[in-house]
Amino acid sequence: MPEQLWFTALLNQYLGGLVTALMRALHIEPKYPQAPIQNAVAMELLVFVFLVTLFLLVRSRLSVDSPGALQHIFEGALGFVQGQSEEIIGHHSEGFTPFLMALGLFILTSNLLGLVPGFESPTGASPTVPLGCAICAFFYYQVQGFKRSGIGYLKHFLGPVWWLSWLMLPIELISHAARMLSLTIRLYANMFAGDMVTLVFFSLVPLGIPVLFLGLHIGVSLLQTYIFVLLTTVYLQGAVAEEH
Repeated sequence: MPEQLWFTALLNQYLGGLVTALMRALHIEPKYPQAPIQNAVAMELLVFVFLVTLFLLVRSRLSVDSPGALQHIFEGALGFVQGQSEEIIGHHSEGFTPFLMALGLFILTSNLLGLVPGFESPTGASPTVPLGCAICAFFYYQVQGFKRSGIGYLKHFLGPVWWLSWLMLPIELISHAARMLSLTIRLYANMFAGDMVTLVFFSLVPLGIPVLFLGLHIGVSLLQTYIFVLLTTVYLQGAVAEEH
């Protein structure tokens, strides 16, 4: 049996049987039938529930005349993401802001969850979580490329010179696949290292100095979220550029 966080153990206690039955119905045999839900999955679910609750709370308190602090925070974050995407993509970037905002909030919340005692950052606990975010970003900008240019988007993979298309096609395909790998490794490696440093210093050093590393962890969390969203925005710009 793997080591379980208290929230993971709670989910496995009440939902483990259902998840195991569902996996077996799909011809997937869980490694641990008594505990099919892993810590990273449980933390992802917790982040999802937290964000949905937060969105509903903000939505219920929206006000033009007297906006609250939470509304100001979200408006500031939305303005930052929208301004960055408009600067990189152009004036037609408004439609991409909801995806970029949701992606950034999910990654940031996942990164910061490790600061709460009894929980861990899913982005640093398992590479499958950053990989899932990278796959979402990959398919999103590819779909947007096809929506913008139709079948003509395929020219993006053939290069500017038609007689070199046979060479450019595999190079472009490998390049786009490498983007997913790059996003995954960058996010996972930095968050894993941050979690390990924080845990080590909290176990070895009295309270006081480790607080500095908590600040460092917050800084790394913010930076890695920004880089992930920034690179996704750059990939979007390449996919929806007018020349495609």
